[in-house]
Amino acid sequence: MNESEIAPNFELTANDGSKIILESFRGKKNVILCFYPKNHLFACPFKMVFKMATSVISAYPKIISTDSVLFAISGDNVDDQKKFVNEYGIPYLHLSDPSKEICKKYAGLNFIGLPKRSTYVIDKNGVIRKIFRDVNVQKHGQEIASFLENLD
Repeated sequence: MNESEIAPNFELTANDGSKIILESFRGKKNVILCFYPKNHLFACPFKMVFKMATSVISAYPKIISTDSVLFAISGDNVDDQKKFVNEYGIPYLHLSDPSKEICKKYAGLNFIGLPKRSTYVIDKNGVIRKIFRDVNVQKHGQEIASFLENLD
């Protein structure tokens, strides 16, 4: 998948139990999809997940002010997503992809079968406008917000 391609549709369940269908935002909102390996990993990767969530949370008001909606996606099940969101007070939905089908299609999987950290910015027409593959977890929220401010 590359920038300027149409984003493939999907339906995933969010931490609040709602069903999120990507196509439902077409013509209405830009969509940001933040893929990450897993919620509760021991050692360094966990700290990166928390740092990325903190970074995105700090920029979240700017992100949604650009007529955008943001979702985080991992292979964790809905209950794990719900616990993670509640534990850290995350204001955006986390989507569950336990089969990792969507994670594989978009972000790809790493050598141990977890989703690779990456973010997709999809415009209101369903076109992938930006893919962040080398994510700086501490600055990522601001990177997303800055890109959206300049999105046509």
